[in-house]
Amino acid sequence: MNNKINQLVQLLNEKLILFVSISFGIFLFVLFFQPFPPSRFDFNNNLLFITGLGAIVFLSMFLVRIIFPWLKKNNLPNNHNTALPSYMSGFIILAISSVAFPFYLHYVGSVSISFYVVFKAVLICLAPPIILAIYDKLKEFKQQNESLVTEKKTIQKKMEKYEEDILNKSIDFISENNAENLSLLIAEVVFIKSADNYVEIVYMEGDHFKKKLIRNTLKNIELQIKQYSNFIRCHRTCIVNTHYIERLNSIYNNHSLIIRGYDESLPVSRQYFIKVKEAL
Repeated sequence: MNNKINQLVQLLNEKLILFVSISFGIFLFVLFFQPFPPSRFDFNNNLLFITGLGAIVFLSMFLVRIIFPWLKKNNLPNNHNTALPSYMSGFIILAISSVAFPFYLHYVGSVSISFYVVFKAVLICLAPPIILAIYDKLKEFKQQNESLVTEKKTIQKKMEKYEEDILNKSIDFISENNAENLSLLIAEVVFIKSADNYVEIVYMEGDHFKKKLIRNTLKNIELQIKQYSNFIRCHRTCIVNTHYIERLNSIYNNHSLIIRGYDESLPVSRQYFIKVKEAL
C-alpha cells in the first residue's frame, strides 16, 4: 500500500508545478479578459469563482495525467506503458473541462449559457492540452538528446580504444630491394614524404623527431598503410598521421597542416583538401 502511495506522490511531484502553472495561467486569463463575468459577485467572491475555473482545469489534468496512469499501473502490473498517448490524454482533458466549465458557469456563476459562451469555454479549455502536448514533445526531444549524447560518448570511448589499439601496432617499412627495414609503432610515425626515388619517414623517438630515407615509392608505402585509418594523404608527395596534426591552416587558396612540435608545415593540395578537412 505504501509503495502505491509513493508512486502517486512521485507522479504528482513530477507534474505539480506544470499543472499549477497552467491552472494559474487560466485563472489570470479569465481574471483580466473576463470572457464570462458573473454579475452577482463582488471582487473577492469573483476571485474565488475564477479560482474554481482554474481548479477545474487542474483536476482534469490531475485525473487524466496522474490518477489514470497510477490506477492502470497498479491494476495492470505487466503493462509498462501506463501513460495515455499525448493526443488522447489531451482530448480527454479537453472533453472533461469543456463539459465542467458550462455547468460551473451556470450553476455557480449564474452565467446564461449560450452557444457563444460554450464556444469561449471550449477555446479556453483547449489551451491546457496544447501546452501539455508541447511539454511532452519537448520532454521527448530532451530524452532523445540525452540518449544521443550517451550514445556519442559510448562511440567516442570505443573509437579511443580502437585508436589506442591501432597506434600500438607496429609496421615495417622495407626498401624495394629488401636491403633496409625500419620497424616502428604506428604511434611513432609522424609523416612520410616522397624524395625522388626514396621516401623520407619522419618519426618520433622519445621526444625528438627523427628522419629515415628508404628506397621505395610513396605509392607502395600508401598501399602498405592503407588499412590504418589514421594515415591520410594530404598531397601527392606526403602522407600524414592525423594523430600529430595540430590544425589546418587556410590562407586564400593555400592550405597547410601544422604538426605538433614540428617546425615545418605540410602542404595540402586542392585534390586532398576536402578529405583532410573531413578527417579532422
